[in-house]
Amino acid sequence: MKLRLILHGKAARDPRVRDAVDAVRSDGHVVEVRVTWESGDASRMARDAVEEARNGGLDVIVAGGGDGTVSEVFGASLAAKPPAGCSFGVLPLGTANDFAHSANIPVEDLTAALRLVTTTPARPIDVGTLEQRVFINLITGGFGSRVTVETDPDLKRRLGGLAYVVTGVSRFAELTANRGRFRAENFEWEGSFYALAIGNGRQAGGGISLCPKAMLDDGLLDLMILPEVPPDSRLDMFAQFVLQGAAAIESLQVTTRSPWIEYVSHEELYVNLDGEPVQSKRFRVECHPGALPVHLGQTDLVKQDNASA
Repeated sequence: MKLRLILHGKAARDPRVRDAVDAVRSDGHVVEVRVTWESGDASRMARDAVEEARNGGLDVIVAGGGDGTVSEVFGASLAAKPPAGCSFGVLPLGTANDFAHSANIPVEDLTAALRLVTTTPARPIDVGTLEQRVFINLITGGFGSRVTVETDPDLKRRLGGLAYVVTGVSRFAELTANRGRFRAENFEWEGSFYALAIGNGRQAGGGISLCPKAMLDDGLLDLMILPEVPPDSRLDMFAQFVLQGAAAIESLQVTTRSPWIEYVSHEELYVNLDGEPVQSKRFRVECHPGALPVHLGQTDLVKQDNASA
């Protein structure tokens, strides 16, 4: 099997990466490594890899980095129209690695994560888009997205996913609601809310479960809206939400599942797509069923019989 690893530049000197590559090469596979240097490199390298796969010179494209790198590599590859037989993998090297955690890809053992690509069948997963921007895991919006953008990179390096929690608590006094209107298949809701999540995957922010019932291969996206609550309930709500995820405040949520979701407002909303921050007053999100074959661990994010060699 021939693999192309597109590696985020910040991880290039991680000795665990070299160990993982050496181990898989020792297993008899070819592993080529391309290291990103500046913005746009991952997309360009992904397009080049798809072209090589189309010419029969490549079997698997592996995104080496965090959720943002995974989204960029997978998104650029999808746009380049990968041929049948070309599959995708993840070498988790980010701060939170939310997609890898959800998909049961070994985050603490990079050798096992890379070997997973060569020892397990690929499973076709859905891909989401927000106005042509691809996301693999989750879109978040509102206060939580502001926290993600404003979290100090040094704090993330030292604390990992916990850094988002620390920043959120420190900014709690700034918690304000947005107002907007949501539409989806057989669904409409308008009001003030603190946060939203649109999930292909289930968790974000370093392990906070936002869409606990989402599936990667059901052709649907899960929408979770956290409406505004009275001031005296905010701290308790926020603490439960951060510590236990959306399931802890299920009675407060507005939820639905749909192949598409639309949002409109008179004010800008902070939105985060797998680590990419954007601001928008309106958007449409769509699910593209079974768009990419990806090597995953044993996870309930996909139907257990949904696999291809």
